[in-house]
Amino acid sequence: TAIAALPDGTYRFEDMMDDDGIATLDILIAVDITKKGKNILFDFSRSASQVAGNFNLTFNATQSAVCYSLKALLDPEMPNNSGIFQAIDITVPEGSFLNCVAPAGVALRANTCQRVVDVVIGAFADVLPLQVIGAANGANTSAVFAGVNPETGQRYVYLETLGGGMGARATKDGKDGVQVNITNTSNLPVEAIEMEYPLRVEAYALVEDSGGAGEYRGGLGIRRTIRPVGHICEFNGVGERFRHQPWGVFGGQPGSAGRFYFVDENGEKRDLPSKTGSIKLDSKTAVFMETPGAGGYGNPENRSSENREEDRRSGKFSHEYLAKNYPMPSQ
Repeated sequence: TAIAALPDGTYRFEDMMDDDGIATLDILIAVDITKKGKNILFDFSRSASQVAGNFNLTFNATQSAVCYSLKALLDPEMPNNSGIFQAIDITVPEGSFLNCVAPAGVALRANTCQRVVDVVIGAFADVLPLQVIGAANGANTSAVFAGVNPETGQRYVYLETLGGGMGARATKDGKDGVQVNITNTSNLPVEAIEMEYPLRVEAYALVEDSGGAGEYRGGLGIRRTIRPVGHICEFNGVGERFRHQPWGVFGGQPGSAGRFYFVDENGEKRDLPSKTGSIKLDSKTAVFMETPGAGGYGNPENRSSENREEDRRSGKFSHEYLAKNYPMPSQ
């Protein structure tokens, strides 16, 4: 019934994954949505071919991301059931990034599912303006630390996925520092990390200025800074939206990109790629992980004076950010 209520037509949108961690940059995900009567078709034929890295999707992963997006936009309170699969059609060529064939790596497919969600939401922006949001952090930013605990002699592996910004909505700002869309992993408290692992969490904060400006602003990303204690460990980070920022809607500004970097004992900074591979890390070096923010909703000029004042008092935004995006009206 909700599908039938949509205006007939074709809606298009495209976005890109940053890279596959091996050889391919700017991996296109494009959808053409054709709606007629009660029928709706999601055609991903314009998307890229499968890649060497492990970000490819199998068909059922693409299907799950599409069904999630449509349910969230049209009928979020409906209980999950198989009827949604019967209500829609999906076309994805075999051998493509979103319908790979063996041999293909798929271990990090959740990141790609996040981008499929963004693309579907983007395609519906003009016909569902009150339901869509700005692009969220669009990733499952992961950090892995592995080594031998110098106190116990036992090997350890610490793995966490970090949240980021949620896109701004038609009536509210986006949420800060959360998991979005198809993920829901929990926050690991600093105390738990430091009690269980030979690691020190030197900072855990929101990333200043990372939410895209708008009538309603996007959510902020997270900064986590970790240093090994008394040993050398391996660090492996995987991020997305480090090259392609989360876009805003209806004049909203993009959120900031994510990034990884080291800072050594002399304060020297070394930028890292979004897919780091295994890197040695000693106690003289801290690794900084900053997750993406999220896109804004609506023209920043329309942000209310109350919300501007809250931004100023919150400490989440610099004076330069506020002056640039929300300048005081001319006298």
